[in-house]
Amino acid sequence: MKIIGIIPARYASTRFPGKPLVNIGGKSMIQRVYEQVKSCKSLTEVVVATDDTRIQQHVEAFGGKVVMTSSDHPSGTDRCAEVIQSYNDYDVVINIQGDEPFINPEQIDMLAILFQESDTEIGTLVKRIETTAELFNENSPKVVFNSKRQALYFSRQTIPFQRGVARENWLDHQAYYKHIGIYGYRRHILQEITNLNASAFEKSESLEQLRWLENGYIIKVAESTFETVAVDTPEDLEQIQRIYFKH
Repeated sequence: MKIIGIIPARYASTRFPGKPLVNIGGKSMIQRVYEQVKSCKSLTEVVVATDDTRIQQHVEAFGGKVVMTSSDHPSGTDRCAEVIQSYNDYDVVINIQGDEPFINPEQIDMLAILFQESDTEIGTLVKRIETTAELFNENSPKVVFNSKRQALYFSRQTIPFQRGVARENWLDHQAYYKHIGIYGYRRHILQEITNLNASAFEKSESLEQLRWLENGYIIKVAESTFETVAVDTPEDLEQIQRIYFKH
């Protein structure tokens, strides 16, 4: 089984323009992500997918592989689907967030292992929630899954609801999981899901994975114990600088 890791990277981010090229401890964010992903044992190939020549030139300058894509893609999933058309001999695509400069390579390997099971169509990661603040953070999507580790639903609300239990005690009565936004797809499944129209649940929650569930696709989850650190805003970048590069 041949697996390709694709890192979508946009320059025109609404909340943080030019984010892939920001300096983090002497290296750009996209370079840090690329180097972390390259160390994964399960990937045969790693490429950056972008629509911006500044990112293209930068990736080539540090020796990375990059593919130019259309600027019309609404999501990283769609960008991955364009790239895979040029890599005909790959079986599985792993879509890696370009804004997690310290992503643990073991997380990607963990996701790849899901595809050793023949019935895995789409895979993703979850992590157990440990604090009440995180539990009720609507910017951190939650996921519930069944005994076969197949996702049942994703929501920005806290699910499942606990009737008759004070909110501050929910973690004492139930295991809750947040979604880690890294995906794997079998090649043909990726092509199929990018041709689907936006669904009602997806529009309500602004979560594209709900489109796949609504259309009957199975999303398997693997549980990670590693915390992810994403850079969504300049404030996130300042926090990372303080944590990882203290002077």
